[in-house]
Amino acid sequence: MKLTEILNNGKFTLSFEVFPPKTWDSFKSVKEATEQIAKIKPSFISVTYGAGGGIGDYTVDIAENIEKNYNIPTLAHLTCVSSNKEIIAKKTERIKNAGIENILALRGDLTSEILEKRKNKLNGYDYNHATDLIKELKQKGDFCIGGACYPEVHPESGNSKEDICYLKKKTEAGCEFFITQMFFDNNLLYNFLYKLREAGITVPVVAGIMPITSAKQVERAVKLSGSFMPQRFKNLVDRFGHNDLAMKQAGIAYATDQIIDLYANGIENVHVYSMNKPEVAQSIKNNLSHIIEND
Repeated sequence: MKLTEILNNGKFTLSFEVFPPKTWDSFKSVKEATEQIAKIKPSFISVTYGAGGGIGDYTVDIAENIEKNYNIPTLAHLTCVSSNKEIIAKKTERIKNAGIENILALRGDLTSEILEKRKNKLNGYDYNHATDLIKELKQKGDFCIGGACYPEVHPESGNSKEDICYLKKKTEAGCEFFITQMFFDNNLLYNFLYKLREAGITVPVVAGIMPITSAKQVERAVKLSGSFMPQRFKNLVDRFGHNDLAMKQAGIAYATDQIIDLYANGIENVHVYSMNKPEVAQSIKNNLSHIIEND
């Protein structure tokens, strides 16, 4: 099923992100974790691209298993910055053959290794932006294509206006929905959505929520996303960060509170970065059971 059918139906959706294994040795444990999340019956599950932007098939393997054995729509991530047209053609064909209809088209991280290779024009890198990939995917098959967006402005954009202009180019290229980077202050999303709509961008925007369940996650989250941490969230970490069980419970409660506020303010689609933790996904789903059922 194409995700636009789910995202545009006027009902609350709750979906989860999972990631594939880095090596074959961990495939079984990762597969089992993603299956436990699939059993929760989310609206859909997204599967991130291979570690480091590699070209392994683990992303598609995990997504195909969820789609075929659990009847949950999946969204396969696909990055292009480390690829050429031949690689993307092979990956796209693999996704199509697996029966996956939805792709999250991403540029990918510009690591020092990738920058050096691109500088030396190795491997025939053919893509500079996610927009390049979106345009090509529109020609390769009947995919429903999504993109990423940053409520706090993409770190490489000069300002909010420049960032939104690029998002508009994505929609003009064929992007049919966006999933946001994590954020911890809902007002950032509300202000961002106002600017998007004012710019004429009307595609669904799925709010990305990261439950912080350990103090160690805070530093990683800030490093990865540069997200603003509200004082009340800092207080939560200061008070409970030394106690693993307390921090886990508090982090789930904070994420749940964010989601309830989003739903109450008209945001119908929420995507939770599960970190392959079925118990976290299940707890959040349980906390929202009556809210989602009564929609």
